[in-house]
Amino acid sequence: MSTFTRRSFLLTTSLVAVTPLLATPVTSETTFRFCLNAGTLRGFNLDVVEEINVAAKASYTGIELWVDRLNDYVKRGGSLTDLKKRLGDNGLNFENAMAFFAWVVNDDAKRNNGIEQMKREMTMVRELGCTRIAATASGATNERLDNFTVLGERYRTILQIGESMEVIPQLEIWGGSKTLTTLSDAVAIATAAGHPQAALLLDAYHLYKGGSPFDGLRLLNGKALNVFHVNDYPSNPPRETIQDKHRVYPGDGICPLKKIIKTLNEIGFTGALSFEIFNEEYIANDTPVGVATKGLEAMKKIVQT
Repeated sequence: MSTFTRRSFLLTTSLVAVTPLLATPVTSETTFRFCLNAGTLRGFNLDVVEEINVAAKASYTGIELWVDRLNDYVKRGGSLTDLKKRLGDNGLNFENAMAFFAWVVNDDAKRNNGIEQMKREMTMVRELGCTRIAATASGATNERLDNFTVLGERYRTILQIGESMEVIPQLEIWGGSKTLTTLSDAVAIATAAGHPQAALLLDAYHLYKGGSPFDGLRLLNGKALNVFHVNDYPSNPPRETIQDKHRVYPGDGICPLKKIIKTLNEIGFTGALSFEIFNEEYIANDTPVGVATKGLEAMKKIVQT
C-alpha cells in the first residue's frame, strides 16, 4: 500500500512553485534537435568511437552515449580528450549519458555505493562536455518503492551533487519496472525533490508500457524535459507482454507520435528527440548506418507532417 498520503500529496504539489516541472502550456512553435541513442546500435557490438562515427554518417546533430561503453573505451587506454575532440569534429552534441547507478534503493550501503558510482560517471561525462545523466530505478526494478516523499529526498540529494558537478541527473521511467514506472511516479518524485533543476527523461515506448496516458504530457513544462526518446511499437504483443525488442521505427506502429510531438511543441519543449530502439530483426538485416539513417528519416517525417 502506498505511503504517499493526502498530506504528502499536498506537500509535494505545493513545491510546484519552486521547480519548473509543471506549468501552463505555451503554444509557440519550437525546433527540435535530432539525436541518436547509442543503445540502438548495441546489437552491432560497436565500440564508442564507431557509434560516434555512425551517428555522424547518418547526419545526427546529437548522441546519447552509454556509460558502460565509455568505461570500456577508457579501460582499453582510450583518451577522453581525444573522444571529446571526435565528438566536436563530427558536429555531435553529447546530449545525455545513459547510466544505471543505484541511487533510489532502500539499502543504505547499496545507495551510497550507487552515488559514488554516479560521481565517477559524472566526472567522466562532464569531461566529454555532457551535462546530463540518466537516473533510473536501477536496483529497485523488482520491488515497488512508492514513498514519494522519501524518494524525493533521495532525488534531491543526487540533484545537489549533480549541480555541484555540473551534470544534472534526469529521472527516467521504465514501463517494465515496479519503481519509477509511470509518468505520475516521476512527477511525484521530481516535485517532492523541491529542486529547480529536477528534470524528466521520457520515452514513448516506456510511457505506453507502464500505462501512462499520453495526455499527461500536457501538464508538463517543456523546460523540465531535455531529451525525449522516440520510437514506436506494434499492437501485438499486447502492452502487458511487449518488450524492448519489439520497438519499431517511428510511424511503423500504433504510437500516437504526431499527437506527442504536437504536445511537446505546445508545452515549450525545445530539446532533443532521440531515436532509441532494440529491434533484433533490424540488426540482422541492415547496417548500423542504415538503421540510424532510417530512424532519423522517420523522426523527421513525424515532425514535419
